[in-house]
Amino acid sequence: MKYVQTSAPNGSTPASRTPPARSTSSRVAEPEMSPADDLLQRVNGSHFGTVLADPPWRFQNRTGKVAPEHGRLNRYSTMALEEIMALPVAATLAERAHLYLWVPNALLIEGLRVLEAWGFQYKSNLVWHKVRKDGGPDGRGVGFYFRNTTELVLFGVRGKDVRTLSPGRSQVNILCTRKREHSRKPDELYDIITACSRGPFLEMFARGSRPGWTTWGIQADDYAPTWTTYANHSQAKRQRAERDLFSVD
Repeated sequence: MKYVQTSAPNGSTPASRTPPARSTSSRVAEPEMSPADDLLQRVNGSHFGTVLADPPWRFQNRTGKVAPEHGRLNRYSTMALEEIMALPVAATLAERAHLYLWVPNALLIEGLRVLEAWGFQYKSNLVWHKVRKDGGPDGRGVGFYFRNTTELVLFGVRGKDVRTLSPGRSQVNILCTRKREHSRKPDELYDIITACSRGPFLEMFARGSRPGWTTWGIQADDYAPTWTTYANHSQAKRQRAERDLFSVD
């Protein structure tokens, strides 16, 4: 299956969160690796106790600003619901496993279908409340009916004896943090997951590598924002440090 990175309005190439298409020779056309095969090759037979996934959801109304492939924004290419559901996640799982699945508010039903297709039972959710620097709701979110300042993480389980670990008994199911570049999720969630769920840990559609995690996706090894974004983006602290280091008084 082929995923095409289209050009952004300014001529640059938008970051894509879909699995990478394999390069082909100009003389001999080699078959491109499917996302399913690419995932299985990446995990190399490993079985994971916890999976975190942030799929590149495709919205029905692709003209709305909430859609990643909106013509003016063109953030990244997306996958159809059937393509996401068909990923062989079950083949990567341990007998007991947890799933943390990011899903937009408008696609809750689709998220539950993916959770089930991957072999999990829905149990609960975590809510990311996006706040401003002063702690108030960040009203820059979009939505057709309400101004969204939240996003959901669906929590599912597989197997027996799959309650969260001891820290989960006191962990509240809400994160209040500032948002960063488009679709970037809060790093604070990783600490919650590693405290409350068993490893090994797999992140699907990851942006950058992370110690202690196996990551998969076109940006799983290297990642940096490639579009104009909020000042609080994920590379801002490093960029400020570099400016300070090389600045001349």
